[in-house]
Amino acid sequence: MSPYGVGGVHRHTPEIERNLARAAGRAARVSFTPTLAPMPRGILATTTARAAAGATAETVRAAWEQAYADEPFVHLLPQGQWPHTGSVVGSNLVHVQVALDERSGRVVAVAAEDNLTKGTAGAAVQSMNLALGLPETTGLPTTGVAP
Repeated sequence: MSPYGVGGVHRHTPEIERNLARAAGRAARVSFTPTLAPMPRGILATTTARAAAGATAETVRAAWEQAYADEPFVHLLPQGQWPHTGSVVGSNLVHVQVALDERSGRVVAVAAEDNLTKGTAGAAVQSMNLALGLPETTGLPTTGVAP
């Protein structure tokens, strides 16, 4: 396995921070380092961010539930269930879990996606659907091929 984009230089870090800031309603700064694994497809990303003052595990989870409640491709998994790349293979889904590391005061988010399905092509189809007023899920798989 091999990390890449280490030290805050990964090309998707600004996008991640922008989306987290939108969900949180305030600025977010993350340290994001993906790791390549010897598998044909899939990304498992662990990202952390400083928690807001007074945040609890319950308020963090509630914020994520609210932010992604109406997102058809983002599934916040039940508490205690962690994302696996095999669960999203062949789908446009992202499985996410979030926790609060109270000791360090950091929110930890783990996400799994199939980068060959939910990549640039999938994003283009999703954006086209929205631009044309079609259901966001049109032409995009919402179930994977793994059992």
